[in-house]
Amino acid sequence: MTRIAIALTEDFADWECALLMAVARSYLGVEIRTASPDGRPVTSMGGLKITPDLAHDAVDAETFDALIIPGGLSWEKGTAPDFGAKVREFHGSGKVVGGICAAASALAATGILNDVAHTGNRLASHQKYPAYQGAALYRDQPQAVSDGKVITAPGNSPITFTMEILKALDLWSSEAEDEIAAFANEHLPHGAVG
Repeated sequence: MTRIAIALTEDFADWECALLMAVARSYLGVEIRTASPDGRPVTSMGGLKITPDLAHDAVDAETFDALIIPGGLSWEKGTAPDFGAKVREFHGSGKVVGGICAAASALAATGILNDVAHTGNRLASHQKYPAYQGAALYRDQPQAVSDGKVITAPGNSPITFTMEILKALDLWSSEAEDEIAAFANEHLPHGAVG
């Protein structure tokens, strides 16, 4: 069974991981485990109080197939945990690593975006981290980017973020495509059918 760890922070952006969690768990049989910095409850930007399954320290590349980090206000507030060691562990083990919104910049801070195509909210958000040297590979686009099992997306792209993660985990199927299509239809031109 595929296992995905969702690394939450206080004030995480709940919409950025919700579609992935719902489709993967309910339709594809994936085990989703949420983690917080210390294993204690966190509250999302939208006010959802989440009691996680475990602490960030208990998430490891031996037992999980993917580490997914939603963005949120903790980076703006300067309270986000350092994901460097976990991100490098998963990436070095050939596992899927995903960051959306501010968490894409958190991936930039680890240096793993220096050699893969990627995106995020803004290039300038990545460039404030000294370890980031990947500007030439930055894609200024609204859709998620996947390269070498690293998935990044701006905060307004939870649909393509979900799609690219499922593809990277070899979970993209007609069932997954059907479930995602219902959410993606609003982005089609008026009158078009997806």
